[in-house]
Amino acid sequence: MNDRVKILETKILSDNWYILKKIIFDYRDNNGVWQQLNREAYDRGNGATILLYNKQAGTVILTRQFRLPTYINGNETGMLIEACAGLLDNDHPEDCIRRETEEETGYKIKDVEKIFEAYMSPGSVTEILHFFVAAYEKEMKLGKGGGVAQDHEDIEVLEYNFKDALAMVRSGEIKDAKTILLLQYAQINGLLL
Repeated sequence: MNDRVKILETKILSDNWYILKKIIFDYRDNNGVWQQLNREAYDRGNGATILLYNKQAGTVILTRQFRLPTYINGNETGMLIEACAGLLDNDHPEDCIRRETEEETGYKIKDVEKIFEAYMSPGSVTEILHFFVAAYEKEMKLGKGGGVAQDHEDIEVLEYNFKDALAMVRSGEIKDAKTILLLQYAQINGLLL
């Protein structure tokens, strides 16, 4: 525990989709002065994400789906190109990403490698994201993907040449942070080139 933080009160502001909390706390700064602060934190659970890559073909599998927050923030269509991802839902991160990969992309992957964990928006969101990579081959495609209909998922499965995907980051076509991190990891570590 951090002896510079004393939680005084936690209020639930919303629990409609996930949980939005207002936290009132005392914080001792670097000069030893205590200040009373309040912040809001959005708790949506932890998640996992994966980059599927085919070294021989030089390709990656990504997805495209509607993301309301991007739409209301000026993304004209609200459609976002992303790496496959999902919430853990009390599963182990590797079990989660295997399930999400099959649901979203239709691929049943074999070997999965965890590469790191990261907070994506630590100023306001509690989520830690577990990052994975896995090789894929055409024969691993067992279903069409697209997500879970009862969850109102409408996910398009995309296959891109790796160099084209990197160019899409530079051009702004790919703006999703988790996807950019995974593509850069693949580039830095020579997974495809």
